[in-house]
Amino acid sequence: MIYHAYQTQECVLNPVRELAMLAAPGLHDLGAWGWEPLRRFAAACEVVALARLTHKRPDFGIESVQSGKRELEVTEEIADVTPFATLLRFRKHGAPVQPRVLIVAPMSGHFATLLRETARTMLRDHDVYITDWHNARDVPLEADRFGIDEYIDHIIRFLDVMGPGAHLAAICQPCVEALAAVAVMAEDKHPATPLSLTLMAGPIDCRINPTEVNRLATSQPISWFENNLIEHVPVQFAGMRRRVYPGFLQLTAFLNMNLQRHIKSFKDYYQQIVEGDHEKAEATRRFYEEYFAVSDLSADFYLETVRYVFQEHALARGKLMWRDRPIWPQAIRRTALLTVEGERDDICALGQTLAAQDLCDKLPQYLRTHYVQAGVGHYGVFSGKRWENQVYPTVREVIHSAE
Repeated sequence: MIYHAYQTQECVLNPVRELAMLAAPGLHDLGAWGWEPLRRFAAACEVVALARLTHKRPDFGIESVQSGKRELEVTEEIADVTPFATLLRFRKHGAPVQPRVLIVAPMSGHFATLLRETARTMLRDHDVYITDWHNARDVPLEADRFGIDEYIDHIIRFLDVMGPGAHLAAICQPCVEALAAVAVMAEDKHPATPLSLTLMAGPIDCRINPTEVNRLATSQPISWFENNLIEHVPVQFAGMRRRVYPGFLQLTAFLNMNLQRHIKSFKDYYQQIVEGDHEKAEATRRFYEEYFAVSDLSADFYLETVRYVFQEHALARGKLMWRDRPIWPQAIRRTALLTVEGERDDICALGQTLAAQDLCDKLPQYLRTHYVQAGVGHYGVFSGKRWENQVYPTVREVIHSAE
């Protein structure tokens, strides 16, 4: 019933938000004449318009990229599609042959566009593909279930579509599934087993330096999560009756972790508009438009992630299964491994991703690299200036060395 109540609230509030969105530009124009109350009212309309959730993927908006000394046009191409995901390629026109990289985006309540800057940076030197996960509320019930098995299936399938000699980079939550997929492919001697595997800020072993996120996941039995957080998609959507963990619940949890910071951001946004600080206001607007674009998760995937990754630590303990088959990371013997962590990561703490190095203990030492970025939190590992100038060169070096 929570989902239905939320949707009813959205229907009631949307006309107010639409009116605020339409009124703001005209009020700004009038406010430019110097009447401060009008400027403040216009700013309030902007705040109301921004404070809304959307359920459609924003555009990546990557139209060109600097590659070497040339500015190359970029277009999006669909390389493969399933009911749950699109394998999206950022095609660079006129680019030389470069290493092919599959970026596995997290399925954690947001869209793959959260990795826009990750993809844009990697496009400089790579042929980039990304897992563009679909909103589960838009996936018809007849498409069947989607859990950890199916997530691993998708990674293997997409690597197979890309062909032999590709590379794999997983960000945050999918590090577990990416490591499992490569282990399966290595054990099967799959021709498309990637040349390198980059795991960035992912929960390989959450027993190490547990964070507030980890403690929350272990604070209740799995039955509590199923009974309190799983909803049926309302009838007006294509995925009606599908069991999901709603994206708005995930976002609410994230907001509550840093509520005062977000409240301050909106107060600052209001003041920036009033004072005409357009550059800062635009940066805040862009962040929250992305942050408030939410995606529902399949209930099977969410509950299995909570149980096997955060509660039972199945991969780290050698207990994770794929299609009733044990995952054996020791099978990885030729895929170069890079693990990346942020010094101040409060979502996936130091040591949790590093644990992959010990699991892949049959991998020669010269194929293993670990990197800790000083001074960054979770998102700083894969976005921002330190990602671009300090983390990325290490990622690029490992990929190019494995070619």
